[in-house]
Amino acid sequence: MRVNFTVNGRPQEADDVWEGESLLYVLRERLGLPGSKNACEQGECGSCTVRLDGVPVCSCLVAAGQVEGRDVVTVEGLADFSKQRDDHGHACGSGACGGGNGVSTDEAKRWAAKPGDSQTGEGVELSPIQQAFIDAGAVQCGFCTPGLLVQADALLEQNADPSDQDIREALSGNLCRCTGYEKILDAVRLAAARQGEAV
Repeated sequence: MRVNFTVNGRPQEADDVWEGESLLYVLRERLGLPGSKNACEQGECGSCTVRLDGVPVCSCLVAAGQVEGRDVVTVEGLADFSKQRDDHGHACGSGACGGGNGVSTDEAKRWAAKPGDSQTGEGVELSPIQQAFIDAGAVQCGFCTPGLLVQADALLEQNADPSDQDIREALSGNLCRCTGYEKILDAVRLAAARQGEAV
C-alpha cells in the first residue's frame, strides 16, 4: 500500500508498505530519519517515541497504514515544532494550554516546516528541552534521548511547572540504562524554569 502523511511539517509518501510494517520502520528505513531508535519493538522502552497528531506514541506499535493523512513529529523536527508552537502563542507558559489540551490535532496538522529547515534537524536552533538536556548533562550514550526529548516536550506543553512526580510519571515509559535519571529530571526542571522565565 501507499501511505501519505506529514513528517516534521513536510508531506511524505511511502510506497510498497506492507500491512505489518511499523511507523518506526518507515521513518528510519524509508524516510532516512534515524532519530527514533529501534530497541524493544514492544512499546516498553520509549526510545522510538514520536508525536502523532500532537500525542506522544511509541512508533514501533503504530502500523504505518494508521498514519494515512496524519501528522508525525520526530526528534529531528522537534526544534522547529517547538519554535512554531511558541511563535503562535501555543506554549503553556503563556497560559494558552489552559484546559491541558496542548496543541490540538487541527493545529498540529497546520504546522508546516519552513523551506530552509533541515529535515534532519541540523542547522536549526535547538528547542528549550534539547538545550536543557545538553546544559544539564542529561545525555550519555544518547540512545534513549530522542524519545525522552519528545516525551518531555509534550509534558512541558501540557504542564509548564511540573512537579518531580509529574516528570517521573510522564517519563515512566522511557527507559535509560546510563544516566540514573537524575540528570534527565534536572534537564526537565531546567527547561520548565527557563520556560517560566520567558513568559
